[in-house]
Amino acid sequence: MAGQRGPGSMMQPGIILLREGTDSSQGKGQLISNISACQVVADAVRTTLGPRGMDKLMIDQRGAATISNDGATIVNLLDIVHPAARTLVDIAKSQDAEVGDGTTSVVLLAAEMLRQCKTFVEDGVHPQVIIRAFRKASALALEKINEVAMRVPKDNKEELRALLEKCAATTLSSKMVSMQRGFFSKLVVDAVMSLDEHLPLKMIGIKKVQGGGLEDSQLVAGVSFKKTFSYAGFEMQPKRYENPKIALLNIELELKKEKENAEIRIDNVEEYQKVVDAEWEILYDKLRLIEQSGAKIVLSKLPIGDVATQWFADRDIFCAGRVADDDLERTRMACGGQVQTSVNNLIEDVQGSCALFEERQIGGDRYNFFTGCTAAKTCTIILRGGAEQFIAETERSLHDAIMIVRRAMKNDAVVAGGGAVEMLVSKHLRDYARGVPGKQQLLIAAYAKALEIIPRQLCDNAGFDATNVLNKLRQKHAQGTCWFGVDIRQEDIADNYEAAVWEPSIVKINALTAASEASCLILSVDETVKAPTSEIANAQAQQGGHPGMRGGRGRPM
Repeated sequence: MAGQRGPGSMMQPGIILLREGTDSSQGKGQLISNISACQVVADAVRTTLGPRGMDKLMIDQRGAATISNDGATIVNLLDIVHPAARTLVDIAKSQDAEVGDGTTSVVLLAAEMLRQCKTFVEDGVHPQVIIRAFRKASALALEKINEVAMRVPKDNKEELRALLEKCAATTLSSKMVSMQRGFFSKLVVDAVMSLDEHLPLKMIGIKKVQGGGLEDSQLVAGVSFKKTFSYAGFEMQPKRYENPKIALLNIELELKKEKENAEIRIDNVEEYQKVVDAEWEILYDKLRLIEQSGAKIVLSKLPIGDVATQWFADRDIFCAGRVADDDLERTRMACGGQVQTSVNNLIEDVQGSCALFEERQIGGDRYNFFTGCTAAKTCTIILRGGAEQFIAETERSLHDAIMIVRRAMKNDAVVAGGGAVEMLVSKHLRDYARGVPGKQQLLIAAYAKALEIIPRQLCDNAGFDATNVLNKLRQKHAQGTCWFGVDIRQEDIADNYEAAVWEPSIVKINALTAASEASCLILSVDETVKAPTSEIANAQAQQGGHPGMRGGRGRPM
């Protein structure tokens, strides 16, 4: 019949699965957008790599300024909102948490791998083909690093110490304190070697004291923390003890103010006096029990008032209230004992002890020192320096060096730095790729080329001709397995293993693994769906409001 249409010819209505305003992007375009976002992150940290890397000045919302060339610090302070770029940053942070150094390398390597495969994506190569090739190349790279890594026997203490100092110096050479890396590398190795076999990071305390020069910094073989707030009677207390017992408390040793809603009804002055006397007697009972325990040093998380301070001073007992949690915990772990919430059971088993306690002046501050700790091995690094930002950056630099030395002690294999190991692995992958048929050959070669970003960026940051230096490195590595890398001092190439530019192999292994996983993860994303509520919530949060405080749709308040 004219005008009739078959059931198959009727127009099907569009099926809406997502709520109005949902942003959905998929296909090749959004994958290339994700790759471009990761390259922007890499551009933010690119110039900080290596001994000639530049510093970044970042100012947060409160106006606090941070000067740093540490990749982990920079990516932490960057307020990144792009989901793919944030994924890259999170994987890079895992490198900092696991190894302590190499965050910038992870970001650069991952971004360069994505840049190398961008043309393949644009030409229609399926992302899973690229991912398979990259995982194969990553496995080959890790196998090669483990094969060529040099090992130092741990039973030779002198060689092990020299190895650790060179690893620490290599890490510090790219930091602000590079001019003092000889001094700090020895200090860091002393700190790590003073710990027990488990090398617990929390047993190394770092305290910052403004004033003096960097080389006025010192290592204390024990626990040290800044003198806490004290009352007048504190100056009458002894400041040095040998083999003292230490009471660790979480008790307030002062007269407590009654709460505002407390009510006491009394008929005469004598009853009021009884209340006052009872308060004093409670305090004195606590103080007498502490004295009877034999403790000569009393540390408490909570305040110790003026009455208790003077009472302890009259009996030659040292006290400190409002001790920070981490300082008290480190003292407990080093000196032994337990933190008590009551003074009724201060037996010897719950008290700590050390060989020597003393209070010393450091710059403009006074510090309490506990040395010769019996329960655990610990140390404290006291940093000196000028500006507050400079000391803070020194602390971050030492943290990286400490992490590297710990890793080197647990894994005694080292490789040459300065781009040497990247060039060596790149040459190995190029040779392997020539024997692989199909697209895999091009993709493994692209992975190999991406590894050259490390020596290339080292040259760019130092102002060298990167093309000339890389050509020289390719020539040297083509002649056989060697450790030639970028020589920053001579503006040329050099055998970095002979030059003692060493890094633990675990740093390179973790960096390559993290970068490969990051690039594969971003390549595997084929669609991004962004809910509209997140944008609305962000806009209302910026205006200082709450979603429930706004008017309804079309109804202005």
